[in-house]
Amino acid sequence: MIKSLAALALSLAPLIAEAQTEGCRLALVLAIDVSSSVDQGEYALQSGGLASALISPDVVRAFLASPRPVALAIFEWSGRYNQVMVQDWVMIRSRAHLLYVAEKVARFERSYDEFPTAMGYALGHAAGLLERAPACDAKTIDISGDGVTNEGFQPSDAYNAFNFEGVTVNGLVINGADHEGETDLVPYYQKEVLHGAGAFLQVAQGFRDFERAMARKLEREVAPGFFSQNQFQPSPKEKGAPSLVRPARIALPLIPGSAQP
Repeated sequence: MIKSLAALALSLAPLIAEAQTEGCRLALVLAIDVSSSVDQGEYALQSGGLASALISPDVVRAFLASPRPVALAIFEWSGRYNQVMVQDWVMIRSRAHLLYVAEKVARFERSYDEFPTAMGYALGHAAGLLERAPACDAKTIDISGDGVTNEGFQPSDAYNAFNFEGVTVNGLVINGADHEGETDLVPYYQKEVLHGAGAFLQVAQGFRDFERAMARKLEREVAPGFFSQNQFQPSPKEKGAPSLVRPARIALPLIPGSAQP
């Protein structure tokens, strides 16, 4: 297995280098919460859930639905100075590329487990990653977490301090209610975290629901034409797992045949 992974990594090396120069339809950053509120069992559910979501049939179809690929990067975040890359920029062109990333996620050793939740710093780090991303039609940050910011500046401050021009920030709330403040997590994300045109919030009902929620979120984010579809035809809420859409902060052109909301 190790030899096969090494061979796959070598075969993907040109694609990783190519991601630095070739255009694509979307540059997507996944920011994964590993703050101290996430215990080892929850971390296993989270990392395993992300790995499984990346290779779920609907997500694979969404990634490969256009000849123009998606550039993907993943990092873990917790405290102010605790952001660690899991996967640097790679161009996703086939299921094999998603399988490579999923195996890397599943095998990744947790970076930190003792630091608080510094979401503003995590968003600043994500903005920096997008600054060196390949040239793409759109830029999206997908940040997940099980708690509100309790160290450093708020997400809204990050949006003022860093370059978020043309960037959409979506959220994935892990709604466990095991820690103080989690009952207010959905409105916190709606007010402080969601940013940009068509930004939306997906909710996981605990870490065991993380795989389903992440798959649903990725499917929507990477689908070709997502921004126009999301702006004018929001998806209905799923029972027990709401997906909440925030109105765009900028006006978008009407899509032919669509109605003004």
